[in-house]
Amino acid sequence: MNGGSTLNDEVLGCGIAFPLQLTGGVVGMNAYESQVEQSIGLILRTRQGERVMRPDFGGDLDLLAFEPMNNVTNSFVQHQVQETLLRFEPRIDVLAVTVTPFPNEGKLDVEIRYRVKQTDSIFNMVYPFYIARGG
Repeated sequence: MNGGSTLNDEVLGCGIAFPLQLTGGVVGMNAYESQVEQSIGLILRTRQGERVMRPDFGGDLDLLAFEPMNNVTNSFVQHQVQETLLRFEPRIDVLAVTVTPFPNEGKLDVEIRYRVKQTDSIFNMVYPFYIARGG
């Protein structure tokens, strides 16, 4: 182990921030709970088949981009987010997923309430999912 790191820190991870960013000539990094939050966003944005070595990885939400904004789509998005995070993000327990439609903007806000298992910390994350592409 390095310096003051603990087993919890190593399990939660640290690494290069995505998207890549430079601050004062230094590559941006993230760690621990922010690493988990970044991971959730990456999982949900990844299309199945996009990663050659893990073709089953990802949320595949982009397949719903042109679906009607109705209760069926909202429920499916909620279910897909819960199942995807259960499968691909073992560091968290998903406590709730709430979908709020914004028809005039063509988007759904997907609010994810989750608990980081190692620290027992609870977080909320809002993932904007656009039903209509463009603009």
